[in-house]
Amino acid sequence: QHAQRTAWACVPSVQAGVDLLGLAQQHLGAGLTGFEIMGQAALGLVAKHLPDLHIPFWQSAPHSVLLELSDTENENHAQARLEALLEAALNRGCIHDAVVAQSLSQSRELWHVRESISLAQAAEGLNIKHDIALPVSAIPGFVAHTDALLTQAMPGVRVIHFGHLGDGNLHYNVQCPIGADAAQFLSTHEAQVNHLVFESVKAFGGSISAEHGIGLLKADTLPAYKDPVALQLMRNIKQALDPQNLMNPGRVLMR
Repeated sequence: QHAQRTAWACVPSVQAGVDLLGLAQQHLGAGLTGFEIMGQAALGLVAKHLPDLHIPFWQSAPHSVLLELSDTENENHAQARLEALLEAALNRGCIHDAVVAQSLSQSRELWHVRESISLAQAAEGLNIKHDIALPVSAIPGFVAHTDALLTQAMPGVRVIHFGHLGDGNLHYNVQCPIGADAAQFLSTHEAQVNHLVFESVKAFGGSISAEHGIGLLKADTLPAYKDPVALQLMRNIKQALDPQNLMNPGRVLMR
């Protein structure tokens, strides 16, 4: 038999989300198959542009976590394991409140909220996207530090962060201040925003690109944030496998 259980928890901080992740790994082991964190600003956009979606507790905590357990036994066993985790998390102060989906449809509704963040951002207007990777332990410090840098440099700017916390992958997107012209904001501030974010990623030991890769857009930026030895190894492999530069020319490695 195979059973899945999904839970939604509100957490008081990114650090509490990381603490919850550690606790979930202890309690659930390999059964932990999903762990997403979502900032209140990200969920606020979903509430604004997709008002029919039910978002648990989103106004009562700065962050929410969506976690999934895949159990090899049965529904009751999965439910008991997840409830034991949430009880331990409540006792430790990692979470303020939580709800466990009681059906497949409820689970899908929770995941639909998470998957609707990008759509809600697009509906809000143009924004500056960053798909980054960081050591999980560094994510709270990165978020606090970079949020402060951006809001100091551009008062009123909105930082929308969410992502696969269990993988150290964070979508860290920047939306213009409310009432500002989004296209003008991007034209004026995109280079500055990217520089601040990428420098901060580097300072916290991360990578400027995660699941979406380098492609063409970041190919000229990569050398500033990648170890020169690693870059040369990449070039050597590229040369060995594709000496005529036929495969994806111009992407990842600038020649």
